[in-house]
Amino acid sequence: MNHKIRIAIVTGDQSLAAGLEIRLQSRGYQALPLTGVSSVVGFIYSDPPDIVIIDCSPGFAAADSIVKNLKGDSYFSTIPVIGLIEGSEHESFDWTGCQLDDFIFTPLHYPELFCRIDLSLQRIQRVFDNNPLTRLPGNTSIQRAVEAALGKPMAVCYIDINHFKPYNDTYGFSHGDEVLRMLARIMFNAVKESGGGFSGHIGGDDFVFIVPMERAESVCRTIIQNFNAIAADLFGEKEKSNGYYLSLNRKGQEEKIPLLSIAIAVVPTKTPKLKHYGQAAEIAAELKSLAKKSSESCYVVDRRKK
Repeated sequence: MNHKIRIAIVTGDQSLAAGLEIRLQSRGYQALPLTGVSSVVGFIYSDPPDIVIIDCSPGFAAADSIVKNLKGDSYFSTIPVIGLIEGSEHESFDWTGCQLDDFIFTPLHYPELFCRIDLSLQRIQRVFDNNPLTRLPGNTSIQRAVEAALGKPMAVCYIDINHFKPYNDTYGFSHGDEVLRMLARIMFNAVKESGGGFSGHIGGDDFVFIVPMERAESVCRTIIQNFNAIAADLFGEKEKSNGYYLSLNRKGQEEKIPLLSIAIAVVPTKTPKLKHYGQAAEIAAELKSLAKKSSESCYVVDRRKK
């Protein structure tokens, strides 16, 4: 069952609230008129809506404090707030004091309001989905992109960094984070320069990109070449010469850890055996296991017909 978008209408003008409620309901939204100013914040806190539309006209003085309450809370600050502003007030409006996410002038032009609602929902979805470290699309976007590629002459390519955890443990999280950002930039640029495609960050040291099958191996080679060149500079001459660095394992024993490399699993999507997102991930896991057996960065393509 699809979630019905809930939109709170905050105003002291009952006529405005009634008009908005009718228009929003006609578009399939659940409208929640809140004209009792004293209970607005409590209601939103107890049953948070997806969007707040608030009357910011001079006749509704409570708007400023309501917005400040919401935006001052680390949890509720993410709710998009669209302000209704009188056209004559745009030059004198306190844009810095009232922390709106978007606005629309009154009298309302409803097609524009609906567009701004859609954009607000898409924007907050991107904010929550994108990985905070690399800013690449996360799991929700990745799943949609993979499902859109099924049945088409595309390739879903999963990247994993070999020996990343011991590197993270030995050199510290800040260095580990920089490696992740570095790989994200390398992957994104390789995909973009090849002619475009999708780049995403599953989480940790797992990444994915989607390109036409005819370009997949070329992009893999570019990513591997660039990663190897930059990753080498993360280690000293002795480590590069040896091909490993020394680190303590969980038992406190000194262990030789291979330098960083990457494994890429290339899953063609124009095949009847792929019915859903999960199957692509399963095949990729098998291919990455094969790729990880190599002592160097490499990619493996699923060439099985069945």
